[in-house]
Amino acid sequence: MKSLNMFEFARTILENVSFDPALFYKELQKAIKQLLPYDVDQLVSWVSCYVKEKPELQGSLILIEI
Repeated sequence: MKSLNMFEFARTILENVSFDPALFYKELQKAIKQLLPYDVDQLVSWVSCYVKEKPELQGSLILIEI
């Protein structure tokens, strides 16, 4: 079985819950709290691109605004 780093794990979870904006928001909050700063930077970049394709998730961008 392939091992996942924490960023990849968080990304997989977020992709799997993206059908529900409230759940996506909750999981994004958890990921931001649990990841290392470098991984959070990667996650911010990924989420910014990912929500462009899914406008219903754009409310989650408030969590990553600097």
